[in-house]
Amino acid sequence: MYDVQENLREVLDSLPAGVKLVAISKYHPNEYIEAAYAMGQRIFGESHEQELREKHTTLPQDIEWHFIGHLQTNKVKYIAPYVSMVEAVDSLKLLREIEKQAAKCGRVINVLLELHIAEEATKYGLTLDQCRELLAGGEWRQMSHVRICGLMMMASNVDDEQQIANEFDIAARFFDEVKAAYFADDDNFCERSWGMSDDYPIAVAHRSTMVRIGTRIFGPRVY
Repeated sequence: MYDVQENLREVLDSLPAGVKLVAISKYHPNEYIEAAYAMGQRIFGESHEQELREKHTTLPQDIEWHFIGHLQTNKVKYIAPYVSMVEAVDSLKLLREIEKQAAKCGRVINVLLELHIAEEATKYGLTLDQCRELLAGGEWRQMSHVRICGLMMMASNVDDEQQIANEFDIAARFFDEVKAAYFADDDNFCERSWGMSDDYPIAVAHRSTMVRIGTRIFGPRVY
């Protein structure tokens, strides 16, 4: 077995106080998650509804599951009863569906708005202007079963550390803009989820509060 506990310890030791770790466990078996759980890790990230459902039913119930991938609206109903956070809300349509399904379950689901800042067309997310438009529209204010807790983004998959840093910086400054305009009195709006296995030290230097790390902890995907 890959030395999950040793890797996890190294990652945690490298994170400053106040930065949460989302251990990205997709495509990894339960025993890897159990090894991290035994070390005290409680937040895990998955991006496939069926895999997440299987893990939720077979692993400890106090795990906080974050859905980190592109979430189709027709899948929301399956994860709404138990998901802790949806990290990648990229449309008002998806936000409405999470509100609807959370209401049916009598829950409030935490979400992050996903920004598309990277220069790659393959990434999902709202442009800064689309995010401004969604918030200015105000419909989210009427949603009592969704709690917007911050922003999420992925940097470009490049070797140029300056470009990556610039993208994180754009996200951090946009967070300040949105916080001041819409969430100045809302302590829940505090999360800046950026940084993955290859670039999380840069992300932390650019005010990330939540990093999503998989490969560095669990190794290459098992299946």
